[in-house]
Amino acid sequence: MNGAQSIRIDRLLVYLRFARTRSAADALIATRAVRCNRQHVLRGAQGVKAGDVLTLATGGGVRVVELIALPRRRGSPAEAATHYREVDGTGLDPRGQNTIGASAPAPGVLSGDPEDLS
Repeated sequence: MNGAQSIRIDRLLVYLRFARTRSAADALIATRAVRCNRQHVLRGAQGVKAGDVLTLATGGGVRVVELIALPRRRGSPAEAATHYREVDGTGLDPRGQNTIGASAPAPGVLSGDPEDLS
């Protein structure tokens, strides 16, 4: 499959064995435990393609994977693993939602400090 093709994310999660069923994948999505390219996935019908980066918050841990190729079916765990590569999740908070460490506020934006209000 080439990079122009896409697959529903709920189906992909099943094919790659991150969820047992599409219902389980939809439950993960409903709890906002899945991100695609740093954006929350809001529905199972969202398309993903090779090159996208998925962040999955499951079982108290976080997995960050880059899709190398799209699977055509649900295969063995070894076969599923050939379609993605683990990305170093260093710098993620425990829920895997944001990078750790505050960035400097943009000029003219309050930082939230009481001193900024005076």
